[in-house]
Amino acid sequence: MADPSTYRPAVGSIPESPGVYKFRDSGGRVIYVGKAKSLRQRLNSYFADVAGLHPRTRQMVTTASAVEWTVVGTEVEALQLEYNWIKEFDPRFNVRYRDDKSYPSLAVTLNEEYPRLQVMRGPKKKGVRYFGPYAHAWAIRETLDTLTRVFPARTCSNGVFKRAGQIGRPCLLGYIGKCSAPCVGRVSAEEHREIVDDFCDFMAGRTESMMKRLEREMTEASENLEFEKAARLRDDLGALRRAMEKQAVVLGDGTDADVVAFAQDELEAAVQVFHVRGGRVRGQRGWIVDKVEAVTTGELVEQFLLQVYGGVDEQTGVGEAGEAVPREVLVPELPADADVYAELLEELRGGKVSLRVPQRGDKRSLLETVERNAKEAFARHRVKRSSDLTARSLALSELQEALELPDAPLRIECIDISHVQGTNVVASMVVFEDGLAKKSDYRRFSVTNGTDDTAAMAEVVRRRFARHVKEEQDRRDEQGIAADEGRPRRFAYPPNLLVVDGGAPQVAAAARSLEELGVVDVAICGLAKRMEEVWLPGESDPVILPRTSEALYLLQRVRDEAHRFAITYHRQKRSTTMLVSLLDDVPGLGETRRKALMKQFGSLKRLRAATVDELMAVPGIGRRTAEAVQAAIAEPADPAGAATDADPAEETTTAPQGPAVRGTPRTGAGRTAEVGRVAS
Repeated sequence: MADPSTYRPAVGSIPESPGVYKFRDSGGRVIYVGKAKSLRQRLNSYFADVAGLHPRTRQMVTTASAVEWTVVGTEVEALQLEYNWIKEFDPRFNVRYRDDKSYPSLAVTLNEEYPRLQVMRGPKKKGVRYFGPYAHAWAIRETLDTLTRVFPARTCSNGVFKRAGQIGRPCLLGYIGKCSAPCVGRVSAEEHREIVDDFCDFMAGRTESMMKRLEREMTEASENLEFEKAARLRDDLGALRRAMEKQAVVLGDGTDADVVAFAQDELEAAVQVFHVRGGRVRGQRGWIVDKVEAVTTGELVEQFLLQVYGGVDEQTGVGEAGEAVPREVLVPELPADADVYAELLEELRGGKVSLRVPQRGDKRSLLETVERNAKEAFARHRVKRSSDLTARSLALSELQEALELPDAPLRIECIDISHVQGTNVVASMVVFEDGLAKKSDYRRFSVTNGTDDTAAMAEVVRRRFARHVKEEQDRRDEQGIAADEGRPRRFAYPPNLLVVDGGAPQVAAAARSLEELGVVDVAICGLAKRMEEVWLPGESDPVILPRTSEALYLLQRVRDEAHRFAITYHRQKRSTTMLVSLLDDVPGLGETRRKALMKQFGSLKRLRAATVDELMAVPGIGRRTAEAVQAAIAEPADPAGAATDADPAEETTTAPQGPAVRGTPRTGAGRTAEVGRVAS
């Protein structure tokens, strides 16, 4: 734990100008980013009386070992730089907004030649316009089912769209009038995009002009005695009215606004937002906020505005979090620099934005409704959080005690090897932090020199920690490229505990590799599947964890995740190898055409399922070559009793059958108390 006085800037060296500052830890990583109207006044507050700081702020300044700052011209520039640095460095002590669930949205893929309407979850993509999010996916499908009668835009996948174009027949939706069938040329790309644009206008709230236009066209058709067209337009109007009735009017003045509310305790806060467009609630979204320092509601509002609307795309008007800036943002409390944030929002939107607290009327009532939703969401999260935190904390403390570790293993890495009789050898490395999977740090390795499990394990451990040692040397070297970057590097963080899938031989191989590299601060253990024994380096007997212990449950989850990740990569590599070998002997199929086939279909299974016409769609493949490819890759009839591709017995790491423990893979649990030393 560092003493803040050791890195406190000299008196008078901190400017009084507005700017952005960064705290770094002893490893050079940025752990906190902040902004200030006066850098001197703000930074001095961190060093004046450390004992009087909030516990989380005190933890931050004692974890840090250096502070630096950048002076900017205005407070708006400070906001923009703070947002960019938070996005770039992902500091652990900054307030973070994370979705409390994966909300589905109605997405329009405007970046495609023939845009598609679909349900989409997960991160927002560039060139895609989103409406919602919605509470349920069925609500989106119900809306689409109603509106595609009026706006017959494409909803099919790329595969269905391409196949329909090849056979010259549209799908069922094209026959019943719910798709304009651009796949077979019934409408051009320009005409289809006009349909999609009309759909987007309707979903964005511009409904009145569209309703009036349809009414005018219906009247004209009736006057011209085109009664069938008039009847169709009448039905279209009815469909639009039904779609609008499902969205209750909450603001009679037709306002476009986002209504934000919070519910919180000392550790976390729940955020709920209602997206109101044209006076109707078009979507709802929620986040859970980790409060790593004492923050007021106004400061939560600051972070909400910065992280949710920050980084708006100039073409779509949508931010990094997928939210467009509306005309009004209604919040429960204004931030300290409300005028600065309003100016930033106006720059992002390109127009006037009102940031205010509603005091009375419909908008105040709507804010209270959003607050009730936030409290309910937070209550559900607290119940889940209490059980999860208790189990994870217990697992880490039990693991620390059982393996006699100096600290709780907050970062655990697990390595697993997968191959079939020494061919296509691959390895996976998964990472768990605070008992939870951190998939962004997962890595996979293609092993070249390892001919068996122990040799492969030694190679992978050596490659993983050699990179870490090199990056640490670069960081210490003042001339190193990565010396002062501060951003996370590929293998920057060493684990507290390295778990290998296997017994004593695999553990010994991993330990030798660490010893050769001079890495002495990483604990190692192995989890053997047969009896779920925990092996430690240099020990003749394993540690036997109780079957009901949270520590064993955590190790099993880590090991099983590494196994899943390794198996997935192994099957992918094996499929590619088989595909290349099968295509080698096809006459007239050179390297360029083989690569084109592999790029188009990706796997042997998909290539075998392709028709001759689909093969001919690949550039350079004619009918004769396509037929030769089909003949070469045709699947032979399996003899009775042959193992299938999905048979787990062909993998190197398998689980014998036995009683299942708490939802984990079935393991041989029975004679655990007979061998080894028991960790109570």
